[in-house]
Amino acid sequence: MTSPILLAMPVTPRLRSRLDALYEVHGPLTPVTPEAVPESARGARALITLGGHRTDGAMMDALPELGLIACYGTGFEGVDLEAAAARGIMVTHAKDANATSVAEFAMGLVIAASRDMGKGERLVRAGDWASRRIDRMPLVPGLAGRRIGIYGLGAIGMKVATRAAAFEMEVGYHGRAAREGVGFAYHPTLLGLAAWCDVLVVAVRANAETRHAVGREVLAALGKDGVLVNVARGLVVDEAALIEALEGGVIAAAGLDVFEHEPEVPERLRALPNAVLTPHMAAFTLSAQRAQAQVMLDALAAFFAGERPGNVVPAVG
Repeated sequence: MTSPILLAMPVTPRLRSRLDALYEVHGPLTPVTPEAVPESARGARALITLGGHRTDGAMMDALPELGLIACYGTGFEGVDLEAAAARGIMVTHAKDANATSVAEFAMGLVIAASRDMGKGERLVRAGDWASRRIDRMPLVPGLAGRRIGIYGLGAIGMKVATRAAAFEMEVGYHGRAAREGVGFAYHPTLLGLAAWCDVLVVAVRANAETRHAVGREVLAALGKDGVLVNVARGLVVDEAALIEALEGGVIAAAGLDVFEHEPEVPERLRALPNAVLTPHMAAFTLSAQRAQAQVMLDALAAFFAGERPGNVVPAVG
């Protein structure tokens, strides 16, 4: 008898094949709600989901045999950790599996937003490159010698920091506490970091404490020449305040891979020429996806062997 598991979302054919060989696989759910759980899947012992999906007490109650919630990515903000703990359900995530891919994508957004790459591409595609005059595009400061502030110096933030240093940028960061053995300047407040830096990269974990942490006050502190990059979660940034800041010249530009109500992106934001927008694709590399899949498979194997997986979310452990 194979153990039953439920997929909250679609997975790649390669991963589905590996799961089918090991478990009795149900799903994916459409939509991801308790009501969508079929009767045949109510005995599932493990739920594979994404951090952005709502996994609350009602979903857990719809799966009375559930013992493991395995978040495929690094995030777990949609999981009610208290409800899981109360029911004895372990929650796992991909930890640092995609950190390299997300960090390099973050630097891509830093470059694209700071150097007006989106504007340049649109100019060429529209056939508006009428001359080779030096004033065909506005001059920008560049990156060397500028200050980059990283909000959240975890695995991703640290990799962004080292890459930014290679671009000859001065690096500072803010988090809950200063990290020992880190050679970058620590700023006790996010507001202070924003006032100090030219480019602010959001790499912090999303939770109730960080929701809308980057709001009007922080954006005003970043200033009219400042650039905001977000590769964390959309809810960390007050999207309405950001749109106003970009429209009104409060900041210069933004590079966003995540949004507050994905996959919906406000029309006002999509219309802005000073925003580089991508569809939550920072972790879309072969190496990152294979690493995330393996971490999840290892967690399932440990769980069904009666062992504690190595990637249990600490708050539940």
